[in-house]
Amino acid sequence: MKQPNIELAKVRDFSAIINDSFLFLRQNFKPLLRSYFTFCGFFIVATIVASAMQQIKMLDLTGSIQGGQYEGPISRVSQFTQVGVTALITLFFTLLTYTAIVVTVLSYMTIYKEKGNTPATNEEVWGYLKYYYFKIFGSTILNTILLIIGMVFCLIPGVWLYPILGLMFPIMIMENSSYGYAFNQSFRLIKDNWWTTFGALFIMGVIVGITAAIFSLPGALWTEFAKLLHWPGGNIAAILTAVLTHLAMVLYILPIITLALCYFSLNEEKEGTGLMARINQIGDNKDQNNLPAEDY
Repeated sequence: MKQPNIELAKVRDFSAIINDSFLFLRQNFKPLLRSYFTFCGFFIVATIVASAMQQIKMLDLTGSIQGGQYEGPISRVSQFTQVGVTALITLFFTLLTYTAIVVTVLSYMTIYKEKGNTPATNEEVWGYLKYYYFKIFGSTILNTILLIIGMVFCLIPGVWLYPILGLMFPIMIMENSSYGYAFNQSFRLIKDNWWTTFGALFIMGVIVGITAAIFSLPGALWTEFAKLLHWPGGNIAAILTAVLTHLAMVLYILPIITLALCYFSLNEEKEGTGLMARINQIGDNKDQNNLPAEDY
């Protein structure tokens, strides 16, 4: 018997959030992956190219240091500058890619809910993506700055802010809200539920992080040994590392699904919108027998 499509707007405990994250991905695997590669593919390729350039420049710098090939201070500054510039370019494209993944997955889930638990099409996702992309990109930069500031203050404030700032993204897309409203709403929703939200995001992050590390391990080991032992093919290893590392970004879909399910659970607990919608649908059901209404 086919399992019915998952209902998003419901209260979930910690284990249900984790289990339903995998269930949602399994039920929507093909259409969600289709949207992912359609709208995130360009950013992933650009990030791979930038990362490969950074790795190659780093290999050149390491080789120059070990071989004592500097001709003077200007040459030394030039190589460090090239590494720094390529690192900034890689960071920029990584932020663009992360934003595309966040908006694509959250837009898909928003449409899925609005269509009554029906998969979204690429055309529908594109309508959301072009509206929210730059809004979420700017919010990502602001949240990153807040997290860095929080981490500087003994780490604990940054850890505390992590799930709160993360919840802002589904709020901004699913409630079509401003950054300020999402910030306040996130604090309100997570009140008395911080540990559940943090735990779900942390566990899913660990699962995805370990899987991504294993996926990119061969290229990373080859690159490091090429640096230390002067093996040939160091540039090929750098390119392989960049490709494997950033192809593994497809795994980021899971933490974003978990984040959205945390939002739906918290919102349902506070507002009960999903329950009210189901109650209203009972009154909207029409008899299908075409009988006239009774007169009293």
